[in-house]
Formats: sequence, structure tokens, C-alpha cells
Amino acid sequence: MYRRRDTRRERLIAEIGAELRRYSVDAQHIGHAFAGLHGLNATDLQALIAVMDAELIGQPITPGRLGEQLNLSSGSVTALIDRLERAGHIRRDRDTADRRKVFLHYAERGAALAMDFFRPLGRRTDDVMAGFSDDELEVVHRFMTAMTTSMAEHRDAIRAARDEPARRANG
Repeated sequence: MYRRRDTRRERLIAEIGAELRRYSVDAQHIGHAFAGLHGLNATDLQALIAVMDAELIGQPITPGRLGEQLNLSSGSVTALIDRLERAGHIRRDRDTADRRKVFLHYAERGAALAMDFFRPLGRRTDDVMAGFSDDELEVVHRFMTAMTTSMAEHRDAIRAARDEPARRANG
């Protein structure tokens, strides 16, 4: 976490780490502001982000997959989905090929609320990215993808370590 800053590389690595932490904290503040305005809690917000991310890549998320991502039991996921659906943030759709399978989608009302709130941030993001060449964006994308993967792996290791004592006690 804290690194020596003797060389240019060491200073740059430390500064990038600090910027990532600041970005993460600011993103959390913005997300919490949106959640507060719309009566959502932190888990609700994480669920909405997971639904949005799945839709953006064209692979809608199932309740089971949502539970895995959020590390929630099936009962907790059902209560979460019910709450978000009643509030107009998401909707459930049955798979046309397999009616037993359910996909979660952003509901129109929820999407409109998110768009209204996050549109100014989107414009700011577009303005920042406009200042970088395509080649620079490729490098930034590669870096962010690697950092996101690393963070997810660390999160999963923490979850596994947290679950291990319970498994041994019940084993």
C-alpha cells in the first residue's frame, strides 16, 4: 500500500494508487447520493449496477448470478429483487426459450432516474476521455481491466477466507 518513492516509477505507482483510492471514494459518495435520493441501500445500489453492467454487455443477469456477485443467499436475493421491482427500478422477464429462467432488466422508471442523475457525470467523463488518443485509451482500458480483475480476485479471496471458519465449524 505504502511504497517507497525514490524513483520516478515508485512515485508514479504511489500517485496512481492514491488517485484510484480517491476515485473509488468519490464514486461511492456519488452512488450513495443517488441511493439516498431514491430510498436505496448499498446492496440495492450494487444490484442495480450489476443489472446495468449485464445489460450493457448484452447478457442479462439471472437472480442466481446476482446472488453470486453480491454474495447473498437466494432468500436475500428474492427479497432484494422484490423490493427493487416494487420501487420500479428493475423488472423480471422470463426467457422465451426456457420459461423457468428469469432475467433481470432495468425498468424504464429506474433507467430514467439513473439517466437523469448520472447524465452530468457522463458528460464529464466524455470530456475527460476526449483528451486522450485512441492509443492512450487502449492503454487506460488495459490498465483498468487488469486493476478491476485484481480487485475482484482479492474480494473473492477475502470472501473465501471469511467463509472458511464457518465451513470448518459446520464440517
